[in-house]
Amino acid sequence: MGIDATLRSLMSATLLPPNEARILMAQVLDQHYQLPRSALLSRDDMELHAQALEEWKTLESRRLQGEPIAYLIGKRGFHNIELQVAPGVLIPRPETELLVEIGLREIKQIEKEVITPKVLDLGTGSGAIALAIANEAPSSIVTATDQSTEALVIAKANAKQLNLESRVQFLQGSWYEALHEKTLFDMILSNPPYIASQDPHLTQGDLRFEPISALTDHASGLTCLKVIIQGAVNHLKPMGLIAVEHGFDQSEAVVSLMKAGGFSDVQAHQDLAGHNRVVSARK
Repeated sequence: MGIDATLRSLMSATLLPPNEARILMAQVLDQHYQLPRSALLSRDDMELHAQALEEWKTLESRRLQGEPIAYLIGKRGFHNIELQVAPGVLIPRPETELLVEIGLREIKQIEKEVITPKVLDLGTGSGAIALAIANEAPSSIVTATDQSTEALVIAKANAKQLNLESRVQFLQGSWYEALHEKTLFDMILSNPPYIASQDPHLTQGDLRFEPISALTDHASGLTCLKVIIQGAVNHLKPMGLIAVEHGFDQSEAVVSLMKAGGFSDVQAHQDLAGHNRVVSARK
C-alpha cells in the first residue's frame, strides 16, 4: 500500500512543529504547482505528485536534522524586505532590526542638515542592514563591506532583487580595510561576530549550520567589536554616530570600549526581549 500523499495526511503525520511544516509545504506548493500558502487549507485533499512528494520528504528530513528553515527555503524576511539567504551568510535575526531602527532615526535627524547621509555597514553578510536602510531612507548613500566573496555575491543579488543596486556600494575586505581611502561617514553600523569561541550555543540549533566566521571571532567575542570601535574614529564625521550589535551579556564591556575610544553620548539599547543588544555613541 502506497503512502497517503494528500496534504492533510502529510501535515498530520509529520514530526515537525505545525508552523514549520506549513512553511516548508508552502514552499513545495509554490515550486511545483505555483499555488499560494492558502492552498494548505483550501486544497488539503490534494495529492502531491511523485516529484513534489520527494521534495517534501527531503525538506522535512533536513529540517528534522536541524538545518535552518531560512536555508531550506532560501529566504528570510527582515525589516520590510525579503532577503535571499544561503549557508554562506548569517541568517538575519529580528534583534538586528534594532540597529536598522537606530540608523533610520539618526538619518531623520541628519536629513535636516545633510542632503545625502552617508552610512557604512561593516560585515554586511546578506546585505540585511545596508539594504533595509537604503530601502527605507532613499536619501542615504550606503557603503557595505564584507571579507567574504560568497557573502558579497548574495548581498549583491539581494540588492538587484530589491532594485537597490544603484544605492548601495559593496566593497570586499576586512572591516575598514575594504575602504579605498579615508572616507568619512555620518554613521557606522555593524553586527559583527560576537559569540565567544567556547560558547555552547555554537553547537546548538541553527548556529551549527551557519558560517562560523560570521558568528564568532574565535576568541573572547569582543575582538571584532574592538577593531570596529577603535577604527571608527578615522571614518566618522564630527558628531557622527556608531552603533554596534553585541551579545546579551556584553553591554558593559562594549560601553567601556566606546568610552575608552573617546566617544561621547554612549547609550545602551534594548531589543524586544528586553536584553541590552546595541551600544551607540558619537565621535
